[in-house]
Amino acid sequence: MKITVKIKRQNSPDSAPFYQTIHRECDKETSVATLIREINAENISDIEGKPVEEISWECSCLQKKCGACAMRINGIPRLACDTKIAELKSKSVTLEPLKKFPVVRDLIVDRSVMRKNLLAIHNWLESEASQSEKNVDLAYDASRCIQCGCCLEVCPNFTAGESFFGAAAFVPASRILSQLPKGKKYDLVKEYGKHIYSGCGKSLSCHNICPVGIDIEHKLSNSNAVAVWKRFFK
Repeated sequence: MKITVKIKRQNSPDSAPFYQTIHRECDKETSVATLIREINAENISDIEGKPVEEISWECSCLQKKCGACAMRINGIPRLACDTKIAELKSKSVTLEPLKKFPVVRDLIVDRSVMRKNLLAIHNWLESEASQSEKNVDLAYDASRCIQCGCCLEVCPNFTAGESFFGAAAFVPASRILSQLPKGKKYDLVKEYGKHIYSGCGKSLSCHNICPVGIDIEHKLSNSNAVAVWKRFFK
């Protein structure tokens, strides 16, 4: 099928962004990741006859395991490796970087703020912790978070660098909260209230956007129960 690919380009963090449009033949089962790789492998021109320089983007596993290829595809944050042209139900494909993070180049953004946020809330284990049979499913589901940033992209309350850390913080926190013994929860609970609970508007716009299917609403309710209401996992 013949499609039109519109890509938002930006040469550096300080340069002005622009769009470049390409006409392309591809199979419906082609993924967006494969589409980008094929464009980069060829010497082609855009619809104005200008050369298409190599598109900068991130990828690693190409198997929905690392989250590196997250971008806006037709306005929706998705993983390029997990999005097929047929799923878009359109002959026009627009690729843009995530808007909630600083652009490095083209489709690459700086998502280091997510790691900084996890460090800020003390989201780690300092020693071995036991996992009860009651909480093992919760911890396993939370461990599937790939830190892609799609949940933050749709969150109306998250802005990089501000005090609310969003689902990319409270999903991993729910795992640690379920493992820490009662006397070791203090630092994480304190920062959870400050950076997660107090800033979440409960819009749950993040609930259905997770590319790996984590039940974010369930993680939020359980981590709130531990950190705020102090009910579960005692």
